[in-house]
Amino acid sequence: MSKIFGVSFISSYIPRQCGIATFTNDLAVSFNSIENGSVLRSNVTALNDNPEGYKYSQEVKFEIKDKSINDFKEAAYYLNLSDKDIINLQHEFGLYGGEAGSHILYLLENLKKPVVTTLHTVLEHPDEDQLKVIQEINRYSSYMVVQSEKAFSMLSEVYSIPPEKIRYIPHGAHDVQFLDTTYYKDKFQLTEKKVLLTFGLLSPGKGVEDVINALAEVVKTNPDVAYIILGATHPHVKKQYGESYRNSLENLVKKHGLENNVIFINRFVDTEELLEFLLMSDIYISPYHNLEQIVSGTLTYALASGKAIISTPYWYAEELLKDERGVLYEPHNVASLSAAIKDLLDDENKRNRLRRNAYEAGRKMVWGEVAKRYYEIFQQAAAEYTINTTSLVPSPKYKMIPSLPEVNLTHLRNITDTTGILQHSVFSIPNRNEGYCIDDNCRALLVIIMNKYLFHDPIAEQLLYTYLSFIHYAYNKDTGLFRNFMSYDRKWIEESGSEDSNGRTMFVLGYFIKNAENHSHLALCKMLFDCTLKNMEKFTSLRAIAHIIMGCIFYLQRFSGARDVKRICKKLLEKLNEAYLYNSKGEWKWFEEYLTYDNARLSQALLMGGIYFKNSNYLYNGLESLNWMYDIINDKEKNYISLIGNDGWYFKGKEKAKFDQQPVEVASIIDACYQAYLISEDMEWINKIGVAFSWFLGNNDRQEPLYDFTTGGCFDGLTSAITNQNQGAESTISWLTALHRMYRIRQELQVE
Repeated sequence: MSKIFGVSFISSYIPRQCGIATFTNDLAVSFNSIENGSVLRSNVTALNDNPEGYKYSQEVKFEIKDKSINDFKEAAYYLNLSDKDIINLQHEFGLYGGEAGSHILYLLENLKKPVVTTLHTVLEHPDEDQLKVIQEINRYSSYMVVQSEKAFSMLSEVYSIPPEKIRYIPHGAHDVQFLDTTYYKDKFQLTEKKVLLTFGLLSPGKGVEDVINALAEVVKTNPDVAYIILGATHPHVKKQYGESYRNSLENLVKKHGLENNVIFINRFVDTEELLEFLLMSDIYISPYHNLEQIVSGTLTYALASGKAIISTPYWYAEELLKDERGVLYEPHNVASLSAAIKDLLDDENKRNRLRRNAYEAGRKMVWGEVAKRYYEIFQQAAAEYTINTTSLVPSPKYKMIPSLPEVNLTHLRNITDTTGILQHSVFSIPNRNEGYCIDDNCRALLVIIMNKYLFHDPIAEQLLYTYLSFIHYAYNKDTGLFRNFMSYDRKWIEESGSEDSNGRTMFVLGYFIKNAENHSHLALCKMLFDCTLKNMEKFTSLRAIAHIIMGCIFYLQRFSGARDVKRICKKLLEKLNEAYLYNSKGEWKWFEEYLTYDNARLSQALLMGGIYFKNSNYLYNGLESLNWMYDIINDKEKNYISLIGNDGWYFKGKEKAKFDQQPVEVASIIDACYQAYLISEDMEWINKIGVAFSWFLGNNDRQEPLYDFTTGGCFDGLTSAITNQNQGAESTISWLTALHRMYRIRQELQVE
């Protein structure tokens, strides 16, 4: 009986409109068709980028929602129990949730089967997260497959991956005959035309406008040219921008009077129809603007179909079209492009020579040959595989992080209406009697920003506008500051909020400025920040000052040349440091003669200022004060923290109030301690973070959890008698802030 060898592909998959989905389908079909005496079988674990998923064929055996960490973990357990010998991970940063697609690491760390990873993007200048994710994927993979020679060298030189772990297998293409274009031209009623073609999902940066502009010159001598733009608008582009790019192209066609020369086909065509379009075309044009493109499926298809190709010199095109397999021109150079088109249209011999060279080179790239090479690597990886116990055991730092619940925004959404988030709840029911405040709306916006860039939850996208709009409405042009309290009937109760509420607002605005990708979000936050900061120089509240300092540093991390922001930040840092030097006497190592709430933010601000401005005094005082404060709340014998209660606080020379302990304190402790870890690399800070977070989960004075798993909310605090059962905005947001921060910390520790 023939041996059965199976592979499970982790990838997006058809009918999802995605180049990697098509790639995986073609590879899977070709793999199953290899004839070598064995029975080869494959299935797919598919990535969904929408909650509804797709109408998959029977090849898909498991679906992963790209924003759900639990789905990635469950997929690992499913694959471990499957009958497949090997896992082939199709990697593209955008396929997987989390920073730089880091959610895939939750699958890999729990997987106990050999993995071969195919990289569809290799960046020459990856950011820190992208670099760490690729290096960590490599740690779990037997081999890393790249699809160009340049990617091979970059993976070794930039990502420090050993060359012996890297394999080059070209992108696959369909095996077609070297045919004259006439047959399919007849089918499409373009017999009398010279046909130019560009295909693929349409999005800005593809350079199609350059071809249209060049065509305006080409038709003067070649009026019989037809340029086909084949492909639907990229789904993600369409979701955010609609058809604005396609509309701009249509308007450009009208401007040049090319309505009879340009044909838009706005749909995602299947493979059979795509090949017909390719075989019909005389010239294929690949006008990408981004020259750092390491692979292109569309260019591969065109080459293997024997097309005369004109392309910009992006990395993959330079490599693929060498030895007279195509013509290169500089991006945006319309004159050069029009000259190249006219040259090939007028010189049939050159056109045919390029076609033959391309077709011959493409024989090594047909799917049958590519699938055989994958099969060889799959077999090798399976034969060599043993569970690497050192790579599958989390690091000691990682073990210090407790198990994290799934992020649940249900209660946050329930206590938010069209105005903003309500301050208080009666149990888990929103209490409309006490209205809104900017404090809670800022904190809520912070959670949403963190969620947006970590999990991309659709709920977060909707809530972002509510909270940001509230902050904008709270700005009082007359005072140049933010109001805080608003009644339920939308009437402001004050003209200016407290210094603390204004400082906290600047902290969140700065954080959003640092991370914003949307121009409108960035512009509004920057406008509010710039208008308000100058009115805060004389603030005296140290908590307000600390929040403003951190907001300024976030701002400067985006706009480092902002002189006024830098000046005010330095001035406030000096004021905060002077307060520490003045009050820190003997065994009392603190900024004031008392500790109240959000205490760790004071230390955190000094630490951030010390890093940004390279000031060792700030760093020393920040670490000293944070260590001292943590010792005050740390019960070393029972290994939990006993927060400073707001029923009396903690004044110098007096006893620390034990109750009422508030959740807001824990989020600031986690942030400050992680800042201290980044500076000192002392693992004890990671342990402190884990202990602090576990306060929410029952590791506290009452040994009762404050997080309500049924609602997604958080109880308002620990009292001397019971746990406060109300689930107000501040407590729930503090829980969610801490939870999101823990996920990010866990991610960063995991990929170190």
